[in-house]
Amino acid sequence: MSDPVQPFSTPAAPANFIRNLVDEDNRTGKWGGRVETRFPPEPNGYLHYGHAKSICLNFGLAESYGGVCHLRFDDTNPEKEEQEYVDAIIQAVHWLGFDWGKHLYFASDYFETMYDCAVALIEAGKAYVDSLSADEIRAHRGTLTEPGRDSPWRGRSIADNLDLFRRMRAGEFADGAHVLRAKIDMASPNINLRDPVIYRIRRATHHRSGDAWCVYPLYTFAHPIEDAIENITHSICTLEFEDQRPFYDWLLAALADCGKFRRPLPQQIEFARLNLTYTVLSKRKLIQLVDEGRVDGWDDPRLPTLVGARRRGFTAGGFRLFAERIGVSKADSWIDIGVLEDCMREHLNEVAERRVAVLDPLRLVLTNYPEGASEPCEAPNHPLRPELGKRTMPFGRELWIEREDFMEEPLKGFRRLYPGNMARLRYGYVVRCTGCEKDADGRITTVFAEYLPDSKSGTPGADAYKVKGNLHWVSVAHGYRAEVRLYDRLFAHPYPGARREGDAEGVERSFLDDLNPESKSTLTAWLEPALKDAAPEQSFQFERHGYFVADRRDSTPGAPVFNRSVTLKDSWSKQKG
Repeated sequence: MSDPVQPFSTPAAPANFIRNLVDEDNRTGKWGGRVETRFPPEPNGYLHYGHAKSICLNFGLAESYGGVCHLRFDDTNPEKEEQEYVDAIIQAVHWLGFDWGKHLYFASDYFETMYDCAVALIEAGKAYVDSLSADEIRAHRGTLTEPGRDSPWRGRSIADNLDLFRRMRAGEFADGAHVLRAKIDMASPNINLRDPVIYRIRRATHHRSGDAWCVYPLYTFAHPIEDAIENITHSICTLEFEDQRPFYDWLLAALADCGKFRRPLPQQIEFARLNLTYTVLSKRKLIQLVDEGRVDGWDDPRLPTLVGARRRGFTAGGFRLFAERIGVSKADSWIDIGVLEDCMREHLNEVAERRVAVLDPLRLVLTNYPEGASEPCEAPNHPLRPELGKRTMPFGRELWIEREDFMEEPLKGFRRLYPGNMARLRYGYVVRCTGCEKDADGRITTVFAEYLPDSKSGTPGADAYKVKGNLHWVSVAHGYRAEVRLYDRLFAHPYPGARREGDAEGVERSFLDDLNPESKSTLTAWLEPALKDAAPEQSFQFERHGYFVADRRDSTPGAPVFNRSVTLKDSWSKQKG
């Protein structure tokens, strides 16, 4: 299935601290008015809702300033990366409505340049080969309150370091025998500046470069170099990288001093990552949910991955609206997932055509309607968009209605069908209930009513009938049965795994303890015939029930399977947290 860029424009973004920085750079002429950003995922998993925020920020910022955003894969860890993830990420970014043009890059394309940068640091006395083990390096690193200790190999000569590093590349040493470290300051209060490791030996086949390399740069070394190579102006990342910014700046300045890059150098800017209630965005936890079979794979519509969101019927326009609505800040905070759901409702309300589905069917027989007869009833495809026209719904003697629309002994305020009461069949006739039929267990199987021939919607005189109940229906003879899946929030608590009042002292709660057992249910519904030809990923509002999408994986021609994207209203707002 192709993934064309969706024709959504990024909403006008309000001012924020990042835009203020860009405006100041443009005012001073730092970059000559150029704005060049990048979205740099590691191809070791599927993107999630948090990545959607970053994608919208990076691509949207560049777009609003007339600049460009690069899609770059930080593929520096061959043991965890696969082409499958590269393909999925490309599809996800494209689906969100963004295009990078010619600016598709891979860190692996720069391996030779990164190696040359490491050699330049060694030649400048700013890097050295260390032969301590990983455990020994950690022991020498110190703590937040105690300085680190120099490695006994820190004083190696430049010639020895160059020789060892070249032999590391040539494959002369086993994994872990040596590493290359930046030579900065083992007494620095910032642990990230205590001679961080920048290269290690790894005999692993890379998904793009194969076995051409057996030494690989660490992400913290590679990422700034990639930015500099691509002339990125504003390197936007989340707050967990804030402590790494001093090393980012040190490295690029050191390489500029070596003549590798020209100033001005890319600037790292951090923003708060997305924290959503009723959701986990930890890669480790998402992997656990999939590996333990708690969900039906990475594209399970309940999982907060973008492939799952797409299959659920969440829209690119909804994600863009969400990113604009929550804004960008420097402070970590929690966003209620209801904000995301409201954005999806808002966008789907604009774009989704209306259809009728009966999810819990009960047979209604109009005893005075001619047997075998049928007639068309007209219904608008979208009440707010008359340009989308109307469709016909076949009407007949026997109809499916929702079981909750009939009560033999009505409660106070019940306005739909009960013996002696009248209600309107939406787009059709007013009917008067005459009774019902039950099976041997007392369950109601059929409701009987008489229709009023002069009450058809849209005909002269129909408005004379003032009834309060309005029922949805599908013709028994013309409708069709279909599988419908009702998806809800994956977790039943806003902060999965968090301790709460009443928990026993010393007992840790797992995020798995808060899984919502009612997050998915499957039923067989009756749908109006116009839905039979729904294309995969086509969204509709099932009147009264919410927004649904034809499943992109399980639908077949003439037999779509529908997933509920979101309800018409927030059904969680009155529940306990």
